[in-house]
Amino acid sequence: MKRLVVVGTGPRLYREFMLRRIGERYDVHLVIGRPAEWETPYVRGVSVVPGMTADGIVAAVRDVVARGAADGAADGAADGAADSAADGAIDGAIKSAIDGAIDGAVDGVMTWAEDHVVGTALAAAAVGLPGPGPDAARACRDKHLTRSLLAAHGVPQPQSELVADVAEARAVAEKFGYPVVVKPRAGVASQAVALVRDGEELADHFASAHRLPAAGLRSPDRSVMIEEYLTGPEIAVDSVVRDGLVLPVFVSHKEMGYAPYFEETGHWTRGDDPLLGDPAITRFLAQVHTAIGYATGATHAELKLTDEGPKLIEINGRLGGDLLSYLCDSASGVDPGLALAAVSCGDAPDLTRTRALCAGIRFAYPPWHETRVEEIAFDESALPPEAGLAVPLVRPGEVVLLPHKDLMEGRVAFATAAAATRAELSAALDRALAALRCTWSPT
Repeated sequence: MKRLVVVGTGPRLYREFMLRRIGERYDVHLVIGRPAEWETPYVRGVSVVPGMTADGIVAAVRDVVARGAADGAADGAADGAADSAADGAIDGAIKSAIDGAIDGAVDGVMTWAEDHVVGTALAAAAVGLPGPGPDAARACRDKHLTRSLLAAHGVPQPQSELVADVAEARAVAEKFGYPVVVKPRAGVASQAVALVRDGEELADHFASAHRLPAAGLRSPDRSVMIEEYLTGPEIAVDSVVRDGLVLPVFVSHKEMGYAPYFEETGHWTRGDDPLLGDPAITRFLAQVHTAIGYATGATHAELKLTDEGPKLIEINGRLGGDLLSYLCDSASGVDPGLALAAVSCGDAPDLTRTRALCAGIRFAYPPWHETRVEEIAFDESALPPEAGLAVPLVRPGEVVLLPHKDLMEGRVAFATAAAATRAELSAALDRALAALRCTWSPT
C-alpha cells in the first residue's frame, strides 16, 4: 500500500467521501490545523500544524518523509534514532501526533483545500515528490498572475487589468465597455465578484472587492481586477495532470442566480459528456496548463464557450467544491479524489467510466434578504427515487442572508440526484427541493 500525505480536509459534508475512499487504498498521513476528528478512521497518522502556514506545512511534510525514509531504511530496527533525527528537523510550533508507525518512504503529497495549494506545492518540491510546482500553484491562487502568464503565451481570455482605486477602475471599464466584471485578485467562491453596468455600480462593488483580504499576494495594495464580460455558456473542467499531461476527468455545468453576483445555485454533470472529448477544449486546456507551468496535481478550470472558442475565466489548483467530485462519481463511476491520489504518487489514474448518467446538485435559499430559520428539514417521504443526498445546511435559530456584495453564503440546504437524462435530473432536483419543509420569518 502506497503512503500518501493529505494536507487539509475541509468541511466533512463535502470531503469525507473522498478521504474515506483514499483511506481504503492508501496509507494516509494527514497534515491539519487541529486534532483529527471525523478524519480519524481514514488515516494512520496526523501532524497538527497550528495556523497551517506554508512554512509549517513544509516542515510537517519534511518530518513525515524523514521518519518514513529512516524507518524504511532501518527496516524497523532503528526507530529511536530515526525519531530523534526527524524531531530535530521539525519546527517547534508544530505538534506531531503520529497515530500509527510510518514503516516506509512516502510516495506522494496532495491537497484539495484552496488555502493550502501553495503550501502543499512547496512541500512536494522540498521533499522531491510530484506536485504542480510552487510557481504554478501561486499562479492558480493569484488571478492577475494567471492572466499575465496566459497573455505571455497567447492563450485566449477576457481583457483584464489590475487597478488600485476607483478612478483606475472607471478608466479601464470605459476602455473595455460596460458591462464589466469586478473581481478580487485572490478571492474564492465568487465572493465580491459582480457584473456592473455603469460607473456608480462600479464604485460600490469596487469597495467590496477591495475589502477582501489579499493574503499571500506580493502587491496586496493592487487587489482588484476589472475584466471584459464574455457571453456564452460557462462550464468547468476538472482535470488531473501527470508530468504535464492534462487528463480531463469531468465537465460540470453551472446554474447561476442572484445577479449581478455570480452565485452558483447548482451544478450538473454527464458521465458521457461530449465536451470531454472536444478537441478544441482539450487543446485549450493543454495551452492553459503549459502557460502556467503546471506539472502534477488537479485543477478546476472555468471556461466560457464563446463564438471565438473557449476562453479561460479562471483556474484553481485543486478539485472543484460543491460536491462536484461526488457528482462525477455518481454520473460516471470515476472518483476524482482517487485520480488525484494516483498522480500525486506518480501513477497513472484510473479514469474508466462505468456509468453514463446525469448527476446534479441544487441549493435552496431563504425567501427574504434577512431570514430567521425556525424549523428546517426534508420530508423524506416526498423525495423522488432519483434523489441522493438531501441535507439542511443551517440550524433552527440561525439568521441567513441572501447573497449580496459582501456575502456569498446564503444557502440553507441542498439536494443531489442522478437520472438517465438532463430533463429527468432537473425534474428530480425540483421535486427534491420541494420536499424541504421550512418555517421562517423576515428579520
